[in-house]
Amino acid sequence: MHGNSVPDTYVYVTEEGVTRHYADGSVEALAWEDVVEVRVGGVTESDILIVLLDRDGQACVVPRSATDATFLARLRYLPDFDLDRLREAFTAATPSYLVVWRSPDPPSPLPDLEYD
Repeated sequence: MHGNSVPDTYVYVTEEGVTRHYADGSVEALAWEDVVEVRVGGVTESDILIVLLDRDGQACVVPRSATDATFLARLRYLPDFDLDRLREAFTAATPSYLVVWRSPDPPSPLPDLEYD
C-alpha cells in the first residue's frame, strides 16, 4: 500500500501573517504588520525563495511553489509593493537575494517608559 508523500513544508497565509511549518517540526512565522522587507532569490534546484523579514531580522522563508493568489494578494497590501518588480525578480532569480520591497516607514522603536 502506498500512501501520499508528506510535503517537506506547509505554508499558511492568513490576514494576520504567514507561517511555514517544516517536516522537522520547526516553524517560522511573521505577522504582516511586522514585515519590513521582502527578498527573492536563494534559488534551489527546484524552487525560488521569497524571504519576509521583520525589523529584528526574523525571517519567514516561502518557496515560490507554495505561493498562491492569496499570498500575492496579501503582498499587494504592503505600502507601495510592486508586483511587477516581484515578477522581474522571479525571472532573474539567482542564488543571491534581491530586495524587491522595503517598508517606506519602518516601525519606530518603542519609547523608553519611566516607571514610578
